Amino acid sequence: MNDMLLALATAAWLGFLCAISPCPLAANIAAISFVSRKVGKVAVVLGAGLLYTLGRTLTYAVLGMLLVSGLTAAPELSHVLQKYMNLLMGPLLIVVAMILLNLLNLRLPSGSGLGDVMRKKAEQLGVLGAFGLGVIFALSFCPTSAALFFGSLLPLAIKMESGLVLPGVFGIATGLPVLVFAFLLAFSANHVAKAYNKIAQFEVWAQRLTGVIFLLVGMSMTLTITLGVKVW
Repeated sequence: MNDMLLALATAAWLGFLCAISPCPLAANIAAISFVSRKVGKVAVVLGAGLLYTLGRTLTYAVLGMLLVSGLTAAPELSHVLQKYMNLLMGPLLIVVAMILLNLLNLRLPSGSGLGDVMRKKAEQLGVLGAFGLGVIFALSFCPTSAALFFGSLLPLAIKMESGLVLPGVFGIATGLPVLVFAFLLAFSANHVAKAYNKIAQFEVWAQRLTGVIFLLVGMSMTLTITLGVKVW
């Protein structure tokens, strides 16, 4: 039970860190601009924020469920994962840490053309389009979000055999800033700029702190588990 609570907290933190990282934050800002078109209509703004977060949550939950169930369905593959996952966790954490600390730059294909078309289609749907934007932006992985989801969350979900709940919690956390801004836009638009500045400042330190922790834990796990070095 304690392990699951810790896993849930980790998934939430990874999702929140993903949400306030530059690339996903830019997507969330785009979503906020979509939501804010109806400022003054409280129900519409809050509904759009909730639908956007729901779109992200369901996308990550379904993706996590498919990947985890697919990777663990075959007995041979499941055995290999159980045997070697702990050996890979250390190096994976080091790679994720290097990306978070900007020590490693990866370029992923953006697929911006298709994304732009889908985003325009979603915008034509009005408030319901917020759900589509959530799905589109969730699937638009950049190096940081890909590292956090595939490099940290997915191994944790496989280890905990939770392909639905942990990715779902991750998804909720990634949409949290939009929910906060939707609430502020609905009730007090004057506070949006201040809230954004605070989140942007917090993101720098949160990403660095997480990167340092991941690096230290990854190095420790690599030495003790992967390489079998007796540190103590």
